[in-house]
Amino acid sequence: SPLPEAHQIRTHRRPRRSSLRRLLSSPAVSAACLLFGLAGFLAAAVSLSRAPAEAPRGRCPDSSHPLSVSVAWDWRPGDAAGGATDLPAGLATGSRGRHKVMAFVGIFTGFGSVGRRRALRRTWLPSDRQGLLRLEEATGLAFRFVIGKSNDKSKMAALEREVEEYDDFVLLDLEEEYSRLPYKTLAFFKAAYALFDSDFYVKADDDIYLRPDRLSLLLAKERTHTQTYIGCMKKGPVFTDPKLNWYEPQSFLLGSEYFLHAYGPIYALSADVVASLVALRNNSFNLVPQKDVYLKSALGPHVSDT
Repeated sequence: SPLPEAHQIRTHRRPRRSSLRRLLSSPAVSAACLLFGLAGFLAAAVSLSRAPAEAPRGRCPDSSHPLSVSVAWDWRPGDAAGGATDLPAGLATGSRGRHKVMAFVGIFTGFGSVGRRRALRRTWLPSDRQGLLRLEEATGLAFRFVIGKSNDKSKMAALEREVEEYDDFVLLDLEEEYSRLPYKTLAFFKAAYALFDSDFYVKADDDIYLRPDRLSLLLAKERTHTQTYIGCMKKGPVFTDPKLNWYEPQSFLLGSEYFLHAYGPIYALSADVVASLVALRNNSFNLVPQKDVYLKSALGPHVSDT
C-alpha cells in the first residue's frame, strides 16, 4: 500500500539534512570560518591601536572660567558706609549672568584665618577648581570664601597668591575689620544675589565642619513659606560696657535687650528674604555692630520653631 503523505515527506527530507551536515562538517568550511574570524579580530585590533586617545572631558562646560570674583561697588555720595551696601555695579572678571545653583554658601573669613581655610580644604571642602565643580554638581551647592580688602600690601599680596592657587573666593570691596562685619554681611548677601540665581543663600563661619550632602538635603525640602530662615535665633541683654567684647555703642536705640535675631556659625536665607535685603535702602535701617541683628528687619514678624 502507498506510504502516508507525512512519512513520504520525511523520507524525502532526510537526504537533504545529511548532505548539509556533511558540508558544514567538512575541513574546508571549518578552515574558512576560522580564517574569517581571525581576520575580523586582527582588523579590530589594528583599528583600536590607531585610534587617538580620547581627551578627558570636564564635568561642567564652564570649568575653564575662574571661580573667584571681585565685586566692584557703585559708590554714591551720602550713602552709609561709603556705599559698601549698594548693588554691585560690575565685576572685576567681566560681565556674567547669574549662575544657577540650589544654594550659594559664603564662608566668612579674614586675613588672619589662613590656617582655618587650610583646615577646611584638607577636610570637607575641595582644594581645587574641578573638585568644587564636582561638589556643586553632586549637591547643588556652590562654595566660596568671602573676604574684604586691607590697606596692608603684604596681606593683599598673600591673598592674591592664595586666590591664584585655589580660586575659591568672593572678594568684597570694603575694609576687612571686625567692627564692619554688619556691612560685610549685607554686602555679601547683595553680591551673592547678583552673582547667583539660588533658592537659598547661606552664610557660614570658617571654623565649622560641614557636611555638604546633609546641607543639600535640608535645603531641598519643600516649605510652605517662601520667606524662610534656617538657623538659630536668640535674644539677650545689650552690653553697654565699652570694655566688653560685645559692647553695643548704639544701645540707646535698642534698650536693655536685643530683639529676636539671627545667630550662629551658619544660617540660610531663602531667595525672597535676600531679595528684600537687596531692595532695602542704606538709610532705611541702622546697622548695629552685632553682625546679624539687623536681619530681623528683613525676616518680618512671622517666626516659626519648625
